[in-house]
Amino acid sequence: MILTKPRDPRFITIRRGGTLSDANHRLLALWAAACAEHVLHFFEEAQPDDERPRQAIELTHAWTRGEITMRQAHKAAFVANAAARELSGAAKFAALAAGQAVAVAHVAAHELGAAAYAIRAARAAAHEDEREQAGRQECHWQREQLPDEIRELVLDDQRLRNEACWSVFDC
Repeated sequence: MILTKPRDPRFITIRRGGTLSDANHRLLALWAAACAEHVLHFFEEAQPDDERPRQAIELTHAWTRGEITMRQAHKAAFVANAAARELSGAAKFAALAAGQAVAVAHVAAHELGAAAYAIRAARAAAHEDEREQAGRQECHWQREQLPDEIRELVLDDQRLRNEACWSVFDC
């Protein structure tokens, strides 16, 4: 379980009693979508006719623009996760990353799930002797994508939840 109890108030919006602004909530979702999209090709190579994970990423963007509701985004997470159900390896992790990305609309702390599954996808796609390096490269790429406004928040979250996220953020 990558979500902590009690929930970190930094990932709860102000209107729900936390400290997260709507603008930063959207930035977290966009960053999560970028992480998922970066590895989406692993899924699409394995399942070229299945558009569910790509649609989840597109719906993440739509949510940040106010075009769909949080509830619609939340439902899309289940759809993307279902695409992963019968798969293994990089394709499975890429679909799960997409599901986590769109779930950020509902629970902002899913941002780390999208990133962690993307790193796991990169590792799984690499040759066995190159997996650690592939994971570190993906982690570094993700960190380069972080907007300044949420950089410290996400990096601190990675430190706090690294163990729960399969220690993928040791990069």
